[in-house]
Amino acid sequence: MATKKVTDASFHSDVISSGKPVLVDFWAEWCGPCRMIGPALEEIAEELGEQVTIAKLNIDEDPDAPARYGVRGIPTMILFRNGEAVATKVGAAPKSQLKSWLEGELA
Repeated sequence: MATKKVTDASFHSDVISSGKPVLVDFWAEWCGPCRMIGPALEEIAEELGEQVTIAKLNIDEDPDAPARYGVRGIPTMILFRNGEAVATKVGAAPKSQLKSWLEGELA
């Protein structure tokens, strides 16, 4: 399962109302670290697809959700469970660190 594109318009149905946890990657085209972690998030989406949905929201195209959740820098990843933001990770990291952080939060 690949990453899912989320917009301000789809945020409630795709993230808040989701039946399983959703990790939202807040990113932008011009952000080098965001582009750096993109392939890692795609791989993690494939590996953990049964447990969590990995979504990407472009902050330039859809500024409302980032403002609502206090996103100040990118990349910022926020894990939502049952409609609530339960964990946040700011900044790029190697795939192994991202995956172990996410697995720890899902446990």
